[in-house]
Amino acid sequence: MINILLIIIPLFSGLALFLIRNDFVRRNLIVVCSGAHLALTCLTWLKRSNPALAGWFMFDNVSIIFLTITSILFFGASVYAVRYLADESLEHLDEAEKPQIFSREAVFSGCFLLFLTTMTIVIASQHLAVLWVGVEATTLASAPLIYFHRTKRSLEATWKYLLICSVGIAMALLGIFFLAVANNNHSDLLLGKMIAHAAGMNIPWLKAAFLLLFVGYGTKMGIAPFHTWLPDAHSEAPSVVSALLSGALLNCAFLGILRVYQICIAAGLQAYCQELFMFFGLLSIVFAAVFILKQPDYKRMLAYSSVEHMGIITLGIGLGGSAVFGSMVNMIGHSLTKAGLFFIAGNILSYFKTKKIGEIQGLIRGEMQWSGVLWLVGFLIITGTPPSGIFFAKFIILKQALLQKHYGMTFIFLAALAIVFIGMARIFISMTQGPAIKIVGQGDLNKHNRGNAFLSLVPSALFFGLAISLGVYFPAWLSKALAIAAKELGGL
Repeated sequence: MINILLIIIPLFSGLALFLIRNDFVRRNLIVVCSGAHLALTCLTWLKRSNPALAGWFMFDNVSIIFLTITSILFFGASVYAVRYLADESLEHLDEAEKPQIFSREAVFSGCFLLFLTTMTIVIASQHLAVLWVGVEATTLASAPLIYFHRTKRSLEATWKYLLICSVGIAMALLGIFFLAVANNNHSDLLLGKMIAHAAGMNIPWLKAAFLLLFVGYGTKMGIAPFHTWLPDAHSEAPSVVSALLSGALLNCAFLGILRVYQICIAAGLQAYCQELFMFFGLLSIVFAAVFILKQPDYKRMLAYSSVEHMGIITLGIGLGGSAVFGSMVNMIGHSLTKAGLFFIAGNILSYFKTKKIGEIQGLIRGEMQWSGVLWLVGFLIITGTPPSGIFFAKFIILKQALLQKHYGMTFIFLAALAIVFIGMARIFISMTQGPAIKIVGQGDLNKHNRGNAFLSLVPSALFFGLAISLGVYFPAWLSKALAIAAKELGGL
């Protein structure tokens, strides 16, 4: 029953938000629904072995990790969205006077919870065809969120997101067909049954299915060179949406790949899959390093940082062993930290009205001082500075690469990480240091206060605190859960 509630509560709440006209009720319903989802997620840790709908929707040892990350991020985003939507409504008072079926905020609020619904479906799906439907649904639910500002650039980014991701999803659908052929009619496409009958699968068809699904879902995940939609969408979407795209959506796409990987492991194709993981993982890290080094837009810089971390996670899965555990830790640390950074980026954009790095300085000395401090803290965490959980994860992955004597890969990995650190350090230091820039002429809207507003800072501060805690104190229950999940993914 909990599994069903996790899907239907945000679904019906999201549909209701399209019709609710009161802004206060609408914004608070987002927080209440996200909070209920988080509470049910906590209960799922106790009830995750109980299937629903004949096993089509359930949370196993792998998906429970993804569900928890998604639920935490959405709750933090809903808190941040309260202030964000209030500020946006003040800025667009002229639109409120125009007659329209659904207001811009109503569309945003409804799609926000529908986005949560579709990602929950992806995570809960044990049927691989249903999982594909869920991934496609995330695209449709999130596209209006990217187009929230309704500018030419946001429209271009939305269409680019729809077209590129749709091509990837089409390839994934072909992979599902190949997977059905490889199954030899032993059973339906339920994950557990396919793993049980994996030894009797048609290996050439299974290899082709994995390759298609890797490219298809890898497009949605942001793996290079299939990542071309990601910088534009992250840059043009509202920062609260960028946080969810980077911290939650990319993980859901990765889960689709991992589901097929579990079948391949059971069929004896682990080595074949690992080679693809390592190649594209390392390629993504190198791509990100090249584009971050001279990046003039701080939101695009954060987007390329996501490409880097998706590469690190993929590389760790490919290395196997303890590196799989490191990948799971890195995924948690990245999701929390990147979401927090996008929240702060939203504060900066609200105050300075620009995404150009060269036009921003003195963050920690002016009216944006608290956002500036968190901006620096987020930089240190996301680049793996100790004692963050991301440092712990990178250390484990690096150790596994050395144990397997991948010396060339290790050198490229370390060199790319160094370039990323240098490139991001240049950006963050230039934005936070120097004399403060005071923006005038915003008193009527009181926009400059968002950078120090309670609701604009607390989600980022809490997320950063959680990310740091993973490197200082690792709870035994979380370590055990990650170890079990890593074992099911061919690690440890």
